[in-house]
Amino acid sequence: MTSPVWDPQQYLRHADHRTRPFHDLLARVGPLPHPVPRIADLGCGAGNATALLAARWPGARVTGYDNSPRMLERARAHAGPGLDFAEADAATWTPGETYDLIVSNALLQWVPDHTALFPRWLDALAPGGTLAFQVPGNFDAPSHTLMRELAASPRWRDRLGGVLRHGDAVDTPAEYLAHLTGLGCEADVWETTYLHLLTGEDPVLDWVKGTGLRPVLTALADDPEARDAFVAAYRDLLRTAYPPGPHGTVLPFRRVFAVARTPE
Repeated sequence: MTSPVWDPQQYLRHADHRTRPFHDLLARVGPLPHPVPRIADLGCGAGNATALLAARWPGARVTGYDNSPRMLERARAHAGPGLDFAEADAATWTPGETYDLIVSNALLQWVPDHTALFPRWLDALAPGGTLAFQVPGNFDAPSHTLMRELAASPRWRDRLGGVLRHGDAVDTPAEYLAHLTGLGCEADVWETTYLHLLTGEDPVLDWVKGTGLRPVLTALADDPEARDAFVAAYRDLLRTAYPPGPHGTVLPFRRVFAVARTPE
C-alpha cells in the first residue's frame, strides 16, 4: 500500500461530518485517573479534533501525533498552553511516559496489524486509563469496492496493484472486543452507520479525495493525465452508485468504536 500524501484543505472540506464520530467516541470516555490528565492523540491530522480534547479536559497536557508534515503544519495552528503536536508514526510510536488517555480517530485502518500495538499502548496507561478509537467500517461500500475494482482493471493494475487497502484493514467489532478484553480491559465496542447528506457536484468523490482516494492520487501524482483519467472513470461509477436526491446525496458510512479501560 502506498503511503498517501495528505491534503489538509481537502480533508477539512467535510470537517463537520468527519468530526461527528469523534464527538460520539469521546462521549463514552469516562473519568480519567488524574485531575490534570496526560493525553495522546494518535493520527491527529489537521488538529481540529485534537483541540476538542483540550476543550473537554481543560488544563490537560495534550499532544497530537501524526506522520504527515503537511497535516502537522496545519495542526500547529491549534497549539496553545497544554496543547502541542509532534511527528510520529503510530506503527512505531513507543510511549515515553504514562498517559491517562490514548485516543485515535480514523487512523488505525492505515496501520497494518494494528491490534498487535494494543499491548504496548495499554502498558503506557495509568491504572484506570483509557484507550479509545474509531475506525471506518465501510470497506465493502461502493465507494471502496468500485475504487478497488477500477484499480485492478487491465488499464490500471500495473500502476495501482497493491496500492489500496482491502476489507481486512479493520477488524469486526466482535474481534476488537475479544482483543481488548483478552488484554484485561473493560471494553465497550459498538458500531454506527451515519447517513451523511452531502451537497454540491460529485460530493462523494469530493469526500474520498480527502481520504480513501489519497493512495491513488499519490501513486499517480507524477502523471497528471493518468490521474485525471482514473478520477474521471471513478467519478462516473460513483455517480451511478450514489445518485443525488432532492435534498442532496446520501453517503452511508459505517464506523466501529472502542473504548477500553485498564484495571485500577
